[in-house]
Amino acid sequence: MMNLFRALLPREDRFFDLFAQHSRVVVEAAGSLKSLLAAEGDLERHCQRIIELENEADEITRQVLLAVRRSFITPFDRGDIKDLIQSMDDAIDMMHKTVKTIRLFEQSSFDPRMREMGVLIVEAAGLIAEAVPLLNRVGTHSARLSAIAEEVVRVEGRADDLHDEGLKDLFQRYGNSNPMAYFIGSEIYSELEKVVDRFEDVADEISGIVIENV
Repeated sequence: MMNLFRALLPREDRFFDLFAQHSRVVVEAAGSLKSLLAAEGDLERHCQRIIELENEADEITRQVLLAVRRSFITPFDRGDIKDLIQSMDDAIDMMHKTVKTIRLFEQSSFDPRMREMGVLIVEAAGLIAEAVPLLNRVGTHSARLSAIAEEVVRVEGRADDLHDEGLKDLFQRYGNSNPMAYFIGSEIYSELEKVVDRFEDVADEISGIVIENV
């Protein structure tokens, strides 16, 4: 009865526009991170662009949280809205942290597995960007949303494998001869893995919304 009552009331759909804006920002940041890891073009410019985009994403997140407080009727649970946008924001925050590490240690070349993880980050960001507009009609798109969540989990699993393979390779190359190179490489691998983990968190939030609203 409560779901029927809520369906008859006007709702605030601006959330979906804001989610879409945020996802586009995250996709662009993922592309810049991929280009940075592939050493394409001006590396410092890629770093700076990710920082700019992270600031844009923070502002969109602020707008969503403000809208949650001000809206009488939301398209789905207020807690789910906050958790979704914050998990999306965590992904780009982690990209920013990765950039800070790269800058701190003045890295300009990256292992092949790091570059492959950059490709996976772009893939995960694209999947989330596809999913977000579908939340506007959860019931209609529940099957695709569930499939997207499973694809993100698959991407995260591949990133975990690359992380482990990368650490092993670093140890074999530098474990006894250059501990600092091992440390720096392991830090970058760890942060790239966490970027993908944050996308899995977004997928989990989307799955939860599907379960609660279908």
